[in-house]
This record gives sequence, C-alpha cells and structure tokens, in this order.
Amino acid sequence: MKGFLFLKLFLRDFKKQRKKITLTTLAIAWGTFSIVMLLAFGEGLNKQLTKANHGLGEGIVIIWGGQTTMPYQGLGKGRRINFTEEDVELLKARIPEIKNVGGEYTRWEVPMSYGKNSVTEMITGLYPCYEEMRSHYPDKGGRFINELDLQYKKRVVFLGNGLKERLLGKEEAVGKTIIINNIPFTVIGVMQDKLQMGAYGEPDKDKASIPATTFKTIWGYKYFNNLVYQIKDLERAEEVKKEVYKVLGVKHKFNPEDERALSIWDVIENEKVFNKVMLGISIFMGIIGGMTLLIAGIGVANIMYATVKQRTREIGIKMALGAKKKDIMSQFILESLIIAFLGGGVGIVLTSIVVKILQAIPIESEGLQFLGKPTISWGIMIITIIILGMVGLFSGFFPSRKAASVNPVESLRYE
Repeated sequence: MKGFLFLKLFLRDFKKQRKKITLTTLAIAWGTFSIVMLLAFGEGLNKQLTKANHGLGEGIVIIWGGQTTMPYQGLGKGRRINFTEEDVELLKARIPEIKNVGGEYTRWEVPMSYGKNSVTEMITGLYPCYEEMRSHYPDKGGRFINELDLQYKKRVVFLGNGLKERLLGKEEAVGKTIIINNIPFTVIGVMQDKLQMGAYGEPDKDKASIPATTFKTIWGYKYFNNLVYQIKDLERAEEVKKEVYKVLGVKHKFNPEDERALSIWDVIENEKVFNKVMLGISIFMGIIGGMTLLIAGIGVANIMYATVKQRTREIGIKMALGAKKKDIMSQFILESLIIAFLGGGVGIVLTSIVVKILQAIPIESEGLQFLGKPTISWGIMIITIIILGMVGLFSGFFPSRKAASVNPVESLRYE
C-alpha cells in the first residue's frame, strides 16, 4: 500500500515538473553514458595492451652477457660474460622456481627465398620451450620446433606470419620447401597473428626460427646471443633474479653484486609498471565521467528542493498526524534515487548499443589494433551503479533533511 501511495506521489510530482525531471533524467543519462564509455574504452585499451605486452612473453626475463665492473677472486674487471648450453642446464638444476629456460642463437640479414620471392631477414636458433616462453604459437595445421628436430638437427623452419606473407603470399606454407642461406628447409609451422608491444631484434612476425642444434651446425656459433627464462610464481621474480646472479656468478666467476655483469630485461617488472599506469588511466577516466554525473546530480537536488517547497503544507500535515522525520526523508531520497537510476538505466542501454556497434567495426590498421575496442565489464557496471546510487542518495539527502525539519504549525500557514 505504501509503495502504491509513494508511486502515486512521484507521478504527481512528475506531472507538475515534467520538463525539469525529464531534462534532469536526460542529464543523468548523458553523465552515465560518458562515464561508462570512458571506462569501456579504458577497459578495451587495457585488455589490448595487456595482450600486446604478453606477445613478447608472459612471466619472462631476457638475459644478455654483460661485462664485469668489479674485480673478483683475483680476476680483473672488464671481462665479457658469454653463455653456453651448460648455463641453461645449470639454471634448470639449481633454481626450481624457474619453469622454462633456454638459449637463443641469432643471425641478422640471412637470405631466404621461395620461388621468385627473396627476402633478407633475421633467423633464430631456438628450443621447444620457446613456444610457451615467447608465445610462438603455431597457426592451424602447423607446429613448433620439437625435441626430435633438435636431436636429429632437422632442417625445418617455423616462420613468423609476416615473413610467411612476404615469401609465400596466400599460399599454404606448411610442407613447402624454402631456401635459407642456400640450404633447403621444410616449413613446419607459421606463427599465429599476435600483437607484440616489445621486441629485441626484429618483431617475431618477421623472423624465421630453426632448431638450435641445426643453427649451431650451420653457422658454428659457440655462444648463445641471449638466454630467456620463465618463472612459476611472478611474486618471486626478484628472488629468482638474485639467484640467477648467484648461480651464474659462481659459474663465470663474477661478483653477484655486479649488476653489469649481466644485462637483464625484466619483462615481469615492466608489466607491473604497465599495470599501474593502466590503473591510473582508468581512475582518471572514471573521475572525468564521474564529474559529468555529479553535475547532473546537482539538477536532481534542485528538483528535490523545489519539491520540498511545493509540498511544505503537505509535509506539515503529515508530521502533525504523527509522521516521523525518517519517513519524510526516506520519501524524498527514494524519489531522488528513482530519477538517478531511471536516467542511469537509459544511459547504460544507450552505451551498450554504441559499444556493440563499435565492436562490430573491423580494425584494419595495425596501429589502431593497439587501442582495442570498448568493452563493458561487470566491474564497470558495478562502479557505475555505485556512483549512480551515491548521486541519487546525496542529491536527495539534503533536500529531505530540509523537508524533515519543517515546523508543522508554521507549514500549515504556508501557501
């Protein structure tokens, strides 16, 4: 019964202030549209950049041999540190927190050809663990380098998708023979198309990868160009890094405190910084959208104040008949919440439609792919509902407090 009476009063006020309430509801809808769109673009950007960040590899650290800067155990400074297969096996055996580790051979400007097409690109000699460590996932119908390829030093090659396009065009690549450095290689797989924000050397899409043992046999490299390791627990990344310095320090006889003995690219640390930056961007976008909604909330408060003024006599009669302050306040707060959530609902529906349209538009440009598409998540919806609730609550609280403080005797004389 109370609910029906309250709805009847709200509809009566709406008829009296139809224009004001409609405009305020539209203002709330626009404010909601603004905040949800900003947060949706921020969410889409965050997801896409996170995906691009993981294109280099997830939970990995890349190490190059550096140069010692401290004397150690009678040895002078200025010694070069180079890595061999022994270092890979040593890190596997001594540091259980490491999930995967492998060495990498690299050679620039290697001639490659297929039919009439010729290119000069980077080639790397890799181990099977690089499929997971460096996100070298094959497209359908292909595979990455495996243990048998290493064992028998097979002449097989895994192509980056960009390199495949330049060499073979639209032609099916798996099973075809391409010429690398005047040596025939069989294509075993093509890398899936991926976003990659960081790279050392060429982007992965432009590289060719062959078994590390085959690479060493052809070019006779004694040392790896770099090592890559992947850890199990990202929270222990700094501990693992210190252990790497200790283990390799014993092997190569350099001071574990000599940071320049190894040149390290800590992708894990970079990702933590990146996540903080993205959180800051999301908060900034939320504040801008929230301020727009706050301005609309002032309109709701003005309507409530006007309603209090118009219903002063009615409020006085209710209080004279025994109505409590909380009953008066709750009525005005509920009316304010209805306006806020009604406008918010319109804004959310409008935003959802616009987001669906934008998601359906294909992005051709590689640069625009990094921006991503707006995405509405449950987190965004919860934040929006909380903000709408706060706007409705505060917009109705102060006018309702004024209404509850009306003197019943004086209000009966109010015209």
